Amino acid sequence: MIIDLSFDFALKIIQFAERLEEKRRYVIARQILKSGTSVGANIREAQNAESKADFIHKLKIAAKEADETEYWLLLCKESYDVDNCDVLLEDCRVIIKVLSKIIASSKRKTTHYSNH
Repeated sequence: MIIDLSFDFALKIIQFAERLEEKRRYVIARQILKSGTSVGANIREAQNAESKADFIHKLKIAAKEADETEYWLLLCKESYDVDNCDVLLEDCRVIIKVLSKIIASSKRKTTHYSNH
């Protein structure tokens, strides 16, 4: 689920960044493109983690990238007249919530196993 969510989000981010570039907002377009596509890349990387700790670490990086993307989207919403910002913000917040749940669940499992 999170893999598909983050992939679809990255596709929307690419389109959004292209619209920003059309409006000559190059710097913020690059920032959003970089952080927004990095979310899914880190989630995919976590699927091949070498350990549970590595899995959690990679998902934490994805969560940080999602937080950064949310920040850039909020700036766009307040600064520029660009369509689709609210939709992307909602998608980003869903991804952040799902990542938080996966990370918390993975930590509990790791703690549970280490206590036995």
